[in-house]
Amino acid sequence: MLQPPAWLTMALSVETESHIYRALRTASGAAAHLVALGFTIFVAVLARPGSSLFSWHPVLMSLAFSFLMTEALLVFSPESSLLRSLSRKGRARCHWVLQLLALLCALLGLGLVILHKEQLGKAHLATWHGRAGLLAVLWAGLQCSGGVGLLYPKLLPRWPLAKLKLYHATSGLVGYLLGSASLLLGMCSLWFTATVTGGVWYLAVLCPVITSLVIMNQVSNAYLYRKRIQP
Repeated sequence: MLQPPAWLTMALSVETESHIYRALRTASGAAAHLVALGFTIFVAVLARPGSSLFSWHPVLMSLAFSFLMTEALLVFSPESSLLRSLSRKGRARCHWVLQLLALLCALLGLGLVILHKEQLGKAHLATWHGRAGLLAVLWAGLQCSGGVGLLYPKLLPRWPLAKLKLYHATSGLVGYLLGSASLLLGMCSLWFTATVTGGVWYLAVLCPVITSLVIMNQVSNAYLYRKRIQP
């Protein structure tokens, strides 16, 4: 029986692995979309926004750091973006709008919890959750400010655009992980653990872990993909 050439077998093997890898990335991206949305809805149902001043805090923070930021970062994923039909410029503008909405939600959530603590006479930044949350909000503000330089590169003529994009992507990933860490610490709070226990608590904790792992993979590979297709 005739055997195919070794180079052909190797080429087929590499192509098959590439298809499997892309399929896994597509599946993980779809999972991140669903987990981010599901977690935000879960927190909203749990907090019952409007039932108290504090109830808006977890809803706004999960909306900012779980849903909006996840969607903003997945916009650039070749396999997982919901806006693949848009041009690169169009997706960049959608990314900026989503990030701005996330920042506004985070600032509002931070302001409301500060007001809530003032009303109760409680100390501010007394927990690791509060400190991580403040750092994440400040980082998000700086990240949005840095994004203006990418939207309007003429504002920074001395900086190469490629380096600005690399720094912005790296900083954005750090900011996203800070937000996820704040969400994880929030799930260790008395308010959350008093309501959510057992297996449901562990499932909730897995949500920001899953999205963080997916985002780390998608962001790094989106940058490599962009480098590969650029002339």
